[in-house]
Amino acid sequence: MASPETVTAAELMDRTRDGVLLFGLTPPRQTTTPEQADAVAAAALTRLRSVQVDGLILYDVDAEADRTEAPRPFPFMPMMDPAHFLDGHLADWAGPVIVYRAVGKYTGDQLDRWWSQADRDRVLTVLVGAASRHQVVRTSLPEAYRRHAGFSLPPRMGGVVIAERHAASGTEHARMLRKQDAGCEFFVSQVCYDLDHTRNMLSDYTHGCRDQGLDPKPVVLTLAPCGSVKTLEFMTWLGIEVPRWLQAEITRGDPLAASYEQCLLNARALIAYCRRLGLPFGINVESLTNRKLEIDTSIDLVREIRDLLG
Repeated sequence: MASPETVTAAELMDRTRDGVLLFGLTPPRQTTTPEQADAVAAAALTRLRSVQVDGLILYDVDAEADRTEAPRPFPFMPMMDPAHFLDGHLADWAGPVIVYRAVGKYTGDQLDRWWSQADRDRVLTVLVGAASRHQVVRTSLPEAYRRHAGFSLPPRMGGVVIAERHAASGTEHARMLRKQDAGCEFFVSQVCYDLDHTRNMLSDYTHGCRDQGLDPKPVVLTLAPCGSVKTLEFMTWLGIEVPRWLQAEITRGDPLAASYEQCLLNARALIAYCRRLGLPFGINVESLTNRKLEIDTSIDLVREIRDLLG
């Protein structure tokens, strides 16, 4: 399946003025055969055939063992390099793709090679640093930024933004401005469930930019349905804050129905708020697990958000 129309990375960024819609995918396991990887890609694109998304996000999964002392709810399985998955198995997708890079996994030379080979017209990248200051890394995030800046035409670079971090410290908007100064042209959020945390961060960032005479960069806000108590535990491990009342609905009632309704309410509110702020934005939908029910529900969510965006 090709995208409805071929859109370049630059055009995707331009369209954030009105709001873009993205879908996030996790590559298959490292042990997957090429034939199996082709099947995974084909299944994903078949699901997306019924909706019109403006681009894809491919995640780069790291163990993040130092994130917290709590045990990981799902065992860590090394995943295929998202850049290899894109080049080798997603040839039928012609639209733009944001490829995540957990920079601590790669040497500087490996990152340099990828930046020099990636198709800048359709590939963008989000650079992700270590989960904690104790994590042993091959390349630090500041070093990755410096290397990226050394190329004349690397893929457009974005950064991660986390509303929960802003709720705790009140300084995530300052971190965004530093990343912007280092070359970030857009941001992608962690999964958003707490609406006030997210709006506070967006407000502080947008007004912080304007106070300095800067244009705010596009912020892509991520939503994901939660289909089980186990998925909720994984979200908590990832640092995603789910309001207590919603946790109760998920654990005591129909998890998918409760979380889906909240995701849709959040999408409607965040679209309206970004437009009111004059902040360029996007909505990214993903499934946090490979359970068919959660993936299918995420596609339903994409369809409804497409209508909201118009």
